[in-house]
Amino acid sequence: MDQICFYSLRKLSKAIQNRELSAREVMQAHLEQIEKVNPSVNAIVSLDEERALKEADKADCMLVSGERTGPFHGLPIAIKDTHNAKGFPMTCGSRTLRDNVSREDDLIVERLKNSGAIVIGKTNVPEFGAGAHTFNEIYGATKNPYHLQRTAGGSSGGAAVAVATGMIPFADGSDMGGSCRFPAAFNNVVGMRPSPGRVPSYPKAAPYSTLGVQGPIARNVEDAAFMMSVISGYDNRSPIAIHESGEKFSEPFKEEVSGLRVAWTCDFGGEIPVDPEIRNNLQEQIKVFTDLGCHVEEVNPDLAEADEVFHTLRAWEFEMSNHELFERFSELMKPSYVWNFNKGRKLRGIDIGRAERLRNELYHRMRVFFENYDALILPVSQVPPFDVTIEYPTEINGVRMEHYIDWMRSCCYISVLGNPALSVPAGFTSDGLPIGLQIVGPYHGDYEVLHIGYAFEQATRYGDKRPDIAVEARSHS
Repeated sequence: MDQICFYSLRKLSKAIQNRELSAREVMQAHLEQIEKVNPSVNAIVSLDEERALKEADKADCMLVSGERTGPFHGLPIAIKDTHNAKGFPMTCGSRTLRDNVSREDDLIVERLKNSGAIVIGKTNVPEFGAGAHTFNEIYGATKNPYHLQRTAGGSSGGAAVAVATGMIPFADGSDMGGSCRFPAAFNNVVGMRPSPGRVPSYPKAAPYSTLGVQGPIARNVEDAAFMMSVISGYDNRSPIAIHESGEKFSEPFKEEVSGLRVAWTCDFGGEIPVDPEIRNNLQEQIKVFTDLGCHVEEVNPDLAEADEVFHTLRAWEFEMSNHELFERFSELMKPSYVWNFNKGRKLRGIDIGRAERLRNELYHRMRVFFENYDALILPVSQVPPFDVTIEYPTEINGVRMEHYIDWMRSCCYISVLGNPALSVPAGFTSDGLPIGLQIVGPYHGDYEVLHIGYAFEQATRYGDKRPDIAVEARSHS
């Protein structure tokens, strides 16, 4: 029973389906883990234990009666607090929505629940999901389980910590500037930014936008793919939904990646500053791909325009999505969000037009790039997990960061492209902090990115190291 909280998603699913474990046993194990670990890390909020156990009992009754069940039947999940789960608070980490309770499920939650997953609560986020550091004035900060004085990343910080510590077996995330990738890297788990439309979003204030997507967070690549098999697939409520089912993601991976053409860059040719520990780590991990038989080449694709494009389109979407709340409650919002919102208000049509023109150039430049390479490897984050008491790093290698997004360019640049990207565990700093490797694939190459990530994961097994705080909780239960 002590190991249940660290079973893989597939193993846990099979154990419930085969009635080797009851849904109640699984639920109780995870609730006990939450009781022991969550007070230290503050990852799960709005927990409803009574509801969770009742739903687990219903799940067991369905199995006894022989009813048809989904692949996630009886599995506990907590939903990111920027996504709606019917009957649960949805605050976006903002005092402006402190009393908001969801009346309906978001599409991703609907799919998870239809597959049998049981929603037990929400996972903590920064206010309105803005910034790769999870803290807000309702619930406080989420702490890194590998070092409680460091950030968990964000905006899916609560989700990644909950998965890393065995409080839930998997989680939903979202990613605009790196919000699945940063927390995955900082907590030694797997996080994916799928191709826009691969996991259709509804409701969404900017339904045609490709900047923000939703995706999986899991403890290994196979589990991330398992989750993708459920949350992917066409739905006409999203105008950019890809007309393919998620069935492809159920196919087993091969470890063989010999012959793949892998490009790598650490800083886009000096375009962005990178901490020496991150740089040294990447150089070590590149050797893994060589050992796997890949043709590896250092290349620095020109993404210089991505910074302007990201800032413009992000600010435009912030203003468009939350202008009504801002009119009423701007004095309650954190200054960095107010700055970003006001940036959107100042935009002119010519600014947005220029951003779209530059993004078009970037798309075609990278389309040609991926005719010559199967993947681009780079760091997830330019820095290791930083002090939990600061909002963001103000300098990297002596280079001053102008604002709260400036240190995030290793992910933001990729977001602009619309290519799928995976964060996979890639080792630790000298003081034991997790580092993530980012694998970017060609347009719509989601399965291929996961395949490469799986091969790297199997060769390195960095993700097997769980935080001591989580393992000790099980050993003392």
